[in-house]
Amino acid sequence: MQFRDLGAQYKALKSEIDAGIQAAIDSTAFILGKPVSELENKLAEYVGRKHCVACGNGTDALQLSLMAWDIGPGDAVFTADFTYFASAGCASIIGATPVLVDIDLSTFNMSPEALEEAIKRTIAEGKLSPKVIIPVDLFGQPADYTKIIPIAKKYGLKILEDAAQGFGGSINGKLACSFGDLSATSFFPAKPLGCYGDGGAIFTDDDEIDARLRSLRAQGKSPVDKYDNREIGMNSRLDTIQAAILMPKFKAFVDYELDAVNKAAGWYTERLKDKFITPTILKGFYSSWAQYTILLNNREERDGMQKYLKEKDIPSMVYYPRGLHQQQAYSWMGLNDELFPNAVEAANRVLSLPMHPYLTEEMVDTVANALLSK
Repeated sequence: MQFRDLGAQYKALKSEIDAGIQAAIDSTAFILGKPVSELENKLAEYVGRKHCVACGNGTDALQLSLMAWDIGPGDAVFTADFTYFASAGCASIIGATPVLVDIDLSTFNMSPEALEEAIKRTIAEGKLSPKVIIPVDLFGQPADYTKIIPIAKKYGLKILEDAAQGFGGSINGKLACSFGDLSATSFFPAKPLGCYGDGGAIFTDDDEIDARLRSLRAQGKSPVDKYDNREIGMNSRLDTIQAAILMPKFKAFVDYELDAVNKAAGWYTERLKDKFITPTILKGFYSSWAQYTILLNNREERDGMQKYLKEKDIPSMVYYPRGLHQQQAYSWMGLNDELFPNAVEAANRVLSLPMHPYLTEEMVDTVANALLSK
C-alpha cells in the first residue's frame, strides 16, 4: 500500500502524460514553452482569477508574492505555527519577521481569534509594522477566510493565501486560490495537484502585480528585453515538461479525483469516528484532502500506533512533529509552548493515513481494521 499512490495515477493517465512529455521534448522549448501559458490560463479560469503566474515551486510562490508587495525588514508577516516551514521562511528570507499564530485544533488551521490577538500584541509592542497574513489551507481544507478576511480589513493587512495543500478546496463554492489578495499553491508531487518535480503558481487579479511577478520570476527582467534587468529577482520558472505533465493531471483532478478523495475520506470517517478524533470539515467548506489526519490521545499512543501500522505494512506520516516556534531556526524568538497550546497538542497527537484518489474501499478497510484492532 502506498501513502499517496502516484504510480496508480500515472497508470491511469500514462498515455496522456507520455504524449505531453514527448511533445515538450520535440518542441525543444524546455523553459516557459507553450504548455506553461496554457496551464496558467486553465488554472486561472478554474479558480476564478484574472492571472496565474507559474513558478519554480510553492516556496518561491510565497516569496515572490511578498517581494511583489515590497515586504522586507521591519515588516510583520503573520502565519500559522503548525505548518510546513516555508509558510514562515518565505518572510524570513527577505528580511521580514514571521509572527506565529496558534491553530484551531479541530481544523488544524490558523485560529482567527489567536490571529487578532497576535496582531494586537504586535501593534502594542511597536517594533514591527503589521503587513501580511499568510493563512495556510492545511491538509486540504481552506483556512477560515470568513473570519480572517474581516480581520485583515480591520487592521489594513494584505492576505497571501497559502493554498499549497488546499488547491481544489472551497468555501460555499468559492475555490481556494481565490481568497487572498495574492494566492499561492504548490505542485510538489504529493500535493492535491502535483507534477513530477517541483512547481508552483501565484494567482492575482491585479495587472501590475501580474507583470511584476513575471519579471521577478526571471531575474527582474523587463517585459521586452531579458537582458534589461529592472530590479533584483529570482530564477523561478516552471519548466515546460512539468506543465505538460500537469495538463492531463489537472483534467483528472477536476473530472474525478476530487470526488474520489472525498469519498475515501467519508469511508475513513464512517469507520473511525467512534474510536478516534476524525477531521472536522466546517459547514460550507470542502476539502481537497491533501492528508487525512486523525488525533490520538498523546504522543506515546500516536508513536505506538504508527509503529504498529508499519509492522502491518501500512504507511502513515506525522505532519508535523513540531510547531514552527519549536524549530531551531526560530529559537532566537524565545517563544514558549504556552503561546501555542493547540499547535503543541497537534504535534503530539496527529497521524496522517494513506490518502489519494485511487484508494479503494477495501484499502480503507485494511487501514481502518488495523487501527481499530490496536
